Amino acid sequence: RREEKRREEKRREERRGEERRGEERRGEEKRREEKREEVKRREERTGEKRREEKRREEKREEERRGEKRREEKRREEKRREEKRREEKRREEYLKAGTPNIPRFRKHLGLLEKKKDYKLRADDYHRKQKTLSALHKKAMDKNPDEFHFKMIHSQLQDGVHVIKLKEEEMTEEQKKVMRTQDVRYVEMKRVSEAKKIERLKSELHLLDADGKQQNKHTFFVDTKKEVEDFDLAKHLNTVPKLVDRVYNRPTLDTLVNKSILGAVERKKVKTLAKMRKHQYGQLCQRIDREKKMFVITQKIQTRKDLQDKNKKVKVRKETATAPAVYKFEAKRKR
Repeated sequence: RREEKRREEKRREERRGEERRGEERRGEEKRREEKREEVKRREERTGEKRREEKRREEKREEERRGEKRREEKRREEKRREEKRREEKRREEYLKAGTPNIPRFRKHLGLLEKKKDYKLRADDYHRKQKTLSALHKKAMDKNPDEFHFKMIHSQLQDGVHVIKLKEEEMTEEQKKVMRTQDVRYVEMKRVSEAKKIERLKSELHLLDADGKQQNKHTFFVDTKKEVEDFDLAKHLNTVPKLVDRVYNRPTLDTLVNKSILGAVERKKVKTLAKMRKHQYGQLCQRIDREKKMFVITQKIQTRKDLQDKNKKVKVRKETATAPAVYKFEAKRKR
């Protein structure tokens, strides 16, 4: 019983110690939380104070700018007023007559005053000083000085502008090269090439837009035959069908045989629209196949660059072609 009693007291003591530790932990957590809250409030007060200072500074800056604008306006008004007074005085002077000016110089107007000469002299001296400073700068220039902006910039309207580099790779090419492997791209390219061949076999490219026009030259013996030459009569067809590149039947065929295929205007228009759509699809597929071929070459070039052999760059990479490297010849063992 005593043993049981000791154990019970021990357990109670442990529970009390656990409760005390829990209370201490909770108190510590509460103190930390209060400290964090205090820091947060202090930061908010500091931030608010900074924002208030910034607003005051902006307000003062705005007032300074307003004062400056008003001062400029006042000066401008003063200059205009002085100009008006000067013109008025000159007009009055001219109306009153100019007894001090000789008769042979009256057509030249008023004589130059000292203030006019002063303006002209100040302008001349200012230009001379600028030229002297430029001359001194040119004399002090180091002939061996070089920096890359000398070759990477050009002059446009008297201002140096950095030359824009040609885009080596389009965003679409970067995306495909990051996500796809060379085998997958090659497989897609071959698939596009097969589709292009199939479309070319269906479309004969006889009336495609942008196709070079063929020439058909007829030879006659005399100039009179050239003047009286009738193309429809020579080709033995209807004048409406002369401009056709293909499907140009003769008069005998039109008389003896029936017309096959679409005859109605609506159906002919529909077929022409479908043919135009197929030509557009063919152009898109050809462009896509070319882009995939360039991407394949670029991926392969990057794989070849992982080799540790010495190499020299011969040609830079562009949007339509990969970079060209010359590798050191190495004898295989």
